[in-house]
Amino acid sequence: MKIVFMGTPDFAVASLNALVAAGFDIVAVVTAADKPAGRGQKLQESAVKQYAVSKGIKVLQPLKLKDPLFIDELRSLQADLQVVVAFRMLPEVVWDMPRMGTINLHGSLLPQYRGAAPINHAIINGEKESGVTTFFLKHEIDTGDIIFSESVVIAEDETAGELHDKLMNVGAGLLTRTVQAIAAGEYTEQPQPQSDDLKHAPKIFKEYCQIDWNQPAAKIYNLIRGLSPYPTAFTKLNEKTLKVFRAELEDKEPGISPGAFLSDGKTYLKFAAKDGFIKLTDLQYEGKKRMSVEEFLRGMRL
Repeated sequence: MKIVFMGTPDFAVASLNALVAAGFDIVAVVTAADKPAGRGQKLQESAVKQYAVSKGIKVLQPLKLKDPLFIDELRSLQADLQVVVAFRMLPEVVWDMPRMGTINLHGSLLPQYRGAAPINHAIINGEKESGVTTFFLKHEIDTGDIIFSESVVIAEDETAGELHDKLMNVGAGLLTRTVQAIAAGEYTEQPQPQSDDLKHAPKIFKEYCQIDWNQPAAKIYNLIRGLSPYPTAFTKLNEKTLKVFRAELEDKEPGISPGAFLSDGKTYLKFAAKDGFIKLTDLQYEGKKRMSVEEFLRGMRL
């Protein structure tokens, strides 16, 4: 069975590596074009490209997925199956090409959290459980028939970055099991349940990341966890941006307005929310490196 793998970030590398380790024939990977990054603006290769090159796998990097030259090259590979993990939306001419279809690994328990940022939104919404799902691609994004899913528990203090790594590894195993089942013809497709109570996972923009201290403390705490380490919740301190990577909940003392902060100048810095305190423990002040609150306070006069 010939497979074309489509993906870009580290999350996808774990799945690609699992398929290679399982002995599947990956005839090519399709990944994002190299992009300038860093101070020197040097071209940066995607994590998937770096892995593919190290394994001698053919790499395709189309700027446009409807480019006739790309379509012709993809068709010439005669893939039986296409596998998509953390890649962009595919046109029908691409996902409908292989005889066995195109499958996707998604970082949620579908049909919940369809969209670009399922891991972030699950934690932001205070979920106790998440998971991964494999499904066949169809016209509507993340709506295809489910093949397999696997759930994981979200810890009380877990961040999006930690859940990402957990789902990355669980997903690699689930994807391998899915491809093995397709190869053997031993699977059944389950249509996604229809519901009017679905939670969505749209792309997150900067304005969404600013902390509103008038919100309940638990909601702010979940926002901080769900945006850590990226794109990161932030607030303003002395007119400069203060990113918050980790925090703790504390009971609020009466008479303190939301957004006001308390500190002993040495060991703690906490902001008042609507009904409690958010005690910052891991942060980054504008122009500085990421540090603990103790390190921050040693060099800062509040």
